[in-house]
Amino acid sequence: MVTGVNMAFKVIKENVLKANDNTASVIRESMKKSKTLMINIISSPGAGKTTLIEKIPPMLKDAGISFAVLTGDCFTSNDATRIDKAGAQVIQINTGNSCHIDAGFIKKAISEINMDGLDLLIVENVGNLVCPAEFDIGEDCKIVILSIPEGDDKPKKYPLVFTESELVLLNKVDLLGHLPFDIDECIKNIQGVNSKAPIIKISSLKGDGIDEFIGWITKRINIKKER
Repeated sequence: MVTGVNMAFKVIKENVLKANDNTASVIRESMKKSKTLMINIISSPGAGKTTLIEKIPPMLKDAGISFAVLTGDCFTSNDATRIDKAGAQVIQINTGNSCHIDAGFIKKAISEINMDGLDLLIVENVGNLVCPAEFDIGEDCKIVILSIPEGDDKPKKYPLVFTESELVLLNKVDLLGHLPFDIDECIKNIQGVNSKAPIIKISSLKGDGIDEFIGWITKRINIKKER
């Protein structure tokens, strides 16, 4: 019988989440004071997070948006190196064997950033559709990326991340027709767990739809500043 073990695990998890949420509240208040929009980008490994973030610095600069990037990885700094070359202020967060970024990592990382006049803070979470969805990091919104090679059933298999996200980016649309992916079924599956989140079809590699994403970010920044 494992009831005692399950109860102990539940208590530990609740304590961990409570401590994390307390730190997230401090971060959120800090972002509120600086009027900085903080977005938490979540996806599976290889879905195109880093390629997307590499693409947008020139477009953000053209839009007059001041921004920085916190990029998460278990051990390497490969993504930070790529994003730095794209012209973004970037801080690498290494989580070790942890499968997600928590609020403690964010609090430490933002202490290394000059927040004065910063309009946008982009967090590239560790590649994972499960754990990052459970942890509040003080962000204004979660954004989930689903790529065509992953299959059209992922919103049904990993509903929490799609339920928690304010925006869905459907990436690698340039591969449609080359893989067994039913885009109508995918959209139906997304809307089945979150009918409110807009869906933007993009290609991080080729740049399709990125301007629409920048427009969405700009609108959210303006809303944050008006508040």
